[in-house]
Amino acid sequence: MRAVVVVALLTWSASLSGERSRSAEAVALQTQRVRLDTSKGAIVIAVHRDWAPRGSDRFLELVSAGYFDDSRFFRVVKGQWAQFGINKDPKVSTAWREKTIPDDPRGQSNTRGRVAFAFAVPNGRTTQIYISLRDNSYQDDQGFVPFGDVVEGMDVADALNSEYGETSGGGIRAGKQQPLFGGGNAFLDREYPRLDRLLRARVMP
Repeated sequence: MRAVVVVALLTWSASLSGERSRSAEAVALQTQRVRLDTSKGAIVIAVHRDWAPRGSDRFLELVSAGYFDDSRFFRVVKGQWAQFGINKDPKVSTAWREKTIPDDPRGQSNTRGRVAFAFAVPNGRTTQIYISLRDNSYQDDQGFVPFGDVVEGMDVADALNSEYGETSGGGIRAGKQQPLFGGGNAFLDREYPRLDRLLRARVMP
């Protein structure tokens, strides 16, 4: 009888261990890390698919396509946000401009270090991303849904050049971004030459 109990306990323990392993694997699949190499240093973003699956999938799609490589942090307001996500080539950015994705349901809050899509209208997210440099939780009710958070390099995000503020980017809702889409890096480098650069974005192994 004692041997039967021991075997049962071992079997239960192995089953529990297997469940924990599968659970850990599921969590790992839900979270991936993306490294942004910038002109100020590296920023690592943990992408949480369980927070915002549509936003996470689009961000990873753009990273895998090299969309962000050699782009600019075109809208940086010190102590508020740092925004990127307009391709260097007008043909590429224009092609993606209409590829909207549906909204994700509200989940996490836009606190410091959180990463979300910028957009102008509901179900209008495309390619533009911002990092919250402060607690921007007032934006939660406006539909800005974080899909990730900065886990390394928040000091780098804080140090991105903010001298041009809203002037260089305008913000989607301000309706002043056409020169960025029409001119790409050539326009930004000519008019705002000291913007920091996003040199390369890659999914980490």
